[in-house]
Amino acid sequence: MTTKNLQIATVGGGCFWCTEAVFQEVKGVEEVISGYSGGTVPGRPTYREICSGLTGHAEVVQVTFDANVISYEDILVIFMTTHDPTTLNQQGADRGTQYRSVIYYHGDKQKEIADLVLKEMMPYYEQPIVTELSAAPVFYEAEKEHQDFYESNPEYGYCSFVIDPKLAKLRALHSDKLK
Repeated sequence: MTTKNLQIATVGGGCFWCTEAVFQEVKGVEEVISGYSGGTVPGRPTYREICSGLTGHAEVVQVTFDANVISYEDILVIFMTTHDPTTLNQQGADRGTQYRSVIYYHGDKQKEIADLVLKEMMPYYEQPIVTELSAAPVFYEAEKEHQDFYESNPEYGYCSFVIDPKLAKLRALHSDKLK
């Protein structure tokens, strides 16, 4: 029996429902928690406050993964290819700083890997990558109704029109990394 090498990645690529659904299908991912990070307003933010765009927080997911199964680099490549890292403060119809593309690194090694992935991905996009790269701030878990959203609401319109295409892209580009 091999020991797990659990690590955390924190990323935001628009609505956390999308990013959560993507990573829940990835082999080696142990847990995905939707939440908020990067804001300047003190205290625990609420979804309503985040949606106002006034708190400075981004909708993010905290991904716990087994680095013996999937690397941090692979986590970031999946992230970068399943959302649009070239649109500032926007993913599709979702607009505002809370929907920014962001990688919050946990330590120098993750920063180094993230820098490398961002550079390697640049030639694949016509527009410049605007993904923010910052040290991981405090992570606040989102309210219960936002956890496992796609899994609990697959027929919800947003899931059908926004999340399903992202999952199709994940399956087409990264089939070897799926559970």
